[in-house]
Amino acid sequence: MTGSSRGIGAAIARRLAREEHDVVVCFHANGEAADAVVEDVLRAGRRALAVRVDTTDEDSVIELFARAADFGTVTGLVNNAGAAEWVGQLADADIAKVRRDIELNLTGTLICSKHAIRSMAATGGGAIVNISSAAATLGSPGMYVQYAAAKAGVDALTVGLAKEVAPLGIRVNGVAPGTIWTDFHQDPDRPAKVALTAPMQRAGRPDEIAGAVAWLLSDDSEFATGTVIRVAGGL
Repeated sequence: MTGSSRGIGAAIARRLAREEHDVVVCFHANGEAADAVVEDVLRAGRRALAVRVDTTDEDSVIELFARAADFGTVTGLVNNAGAAEWVGQLADADIAKVRRDIELNLTGTLICSKHAIRSMAATGGGAIVNISSAAATLGSPGMYVQYAAAKAGVDALTVGLAKEVAPLGIRVNGVAPGTIWTDFHQDPDRPAKVALTAPMQRAGRPDEIAGAVAWLLSDDSEFATGTVIRVAGGL
């Protein structure tokens, strides 16, 4: 699972351990945080492995799946790695940051999905869950339209790829969180501010996203593919 050392990703890893999954905890920079998640998975009675990966670098992703294959059969992938490095009006944007946001949020998802499909097709199938965002349909004007556009691309990928790989026994679905209490936001008060506009009048918790992901990786969702579950408090 990419981007699983903190925030939503860490919550998903811990939930999957409780659902009796072994977990490969992928991280880009914070090895200590990844090790802490590994310890939580081990305490839950499951196996865990921390792997540093740059999801925008195909060679790094190839190495990830080689290590995962040595660890055990790959049955699921959660594409969670993401960021919004540029925040502000597009007219003022640092295009280098915009490019990095699109690379991480969309291209990284494509690369990891490519290699997950190759692995799963060789071992009887599996499930991919892409973490999208409510921003994909809201647009996030004045905030990070490039992030919203990349996540809209993730939603399109989810639909198209689900149709492409269904004959291989691979399901592809997505989860689109609203504003969640994590350190994703450059403004730490943003979840509280967004809560004022949400029908449920609050921001979400990482565990609430983890539950949706766990369902999409479970046998209970075996007829679900090509769908994106919105978990956004009504936004």
